[in-house]
Amino acid sequence: MGPQQFGIDSKTVESICQEVREVRDLGLEVGLVVGGGNIFRGLAASERGMDRVTADNMGMLATIINSLALMDALEQMGVYVRVMSAVRTESFAEPYIRRRATRHMEKGRVVILAAGTGNPYFSTDTAAALRAIEVGAEVLVKATNVDGVFTADPRKIADAQYIPSISYMEVLTKRLKVLDSTAISLLMDNHIPIRVVNLHTRGNLRRVVLGEDVGTLIS
Repeated sequence: MGPQQFGIDSKTVESICQEVREVRDLGLEVGLVVGGGNIFRGLAASERGMDRVTADNMGMLATIINSLALMDALEQMGVYVRVMSAVRTESFAEPYIRRRATRHMEKGRVVILAAGTGNPYFSTDTAAALRAIEVGAEVLVKATNVDGVFTADPRKIADAQYIPSISYMEVLTKRLKVLDSTAISLLMDNHIPIRVVNLHTRGNLRRVVLGEDVGTLIS
């Protein structure tokens, strides 16, 4: 949503897609999982009294909207894209089928994996972890609004300490809110490292996949 209070900011979408294109231009296979919080936050709505399943379903639809926005921007940059949804929305996106997703990536297409896991009560963090495992990803990059993992939210706590590297188990035991515990556990059990980087620092995604020590490593 960029500087806006909600919705989709075209300059922010363009900036994100330029980062993705740079990674794709290195010849790498790329899958994206996008949240929907700029449009609707299911958990927040359920805390205000909405039925949790209904709220999460609305959140999944929000991720599809964001996925289509990213697809459009990437295609305008000359990148081949497929949006695959975990829920049935054939008019807008292909159904998610693991073997088809990996085949798209083998052919050089960026695959945007929408609608989370397709189930309520699971976050997009968990969806990203699950898809990373399914497609055999070498690393999961958590692209966020801060420079890595801190002892507290650096946007709220001035003396929050930056953590350059940390184990999965430490993230769980210290209850650090970088990814939810289900996602961390899945990635730990399947030995997929996580890089937490600032999406808004130009070139960060490219530096990560080139092996530079950017952001926080969770392994």
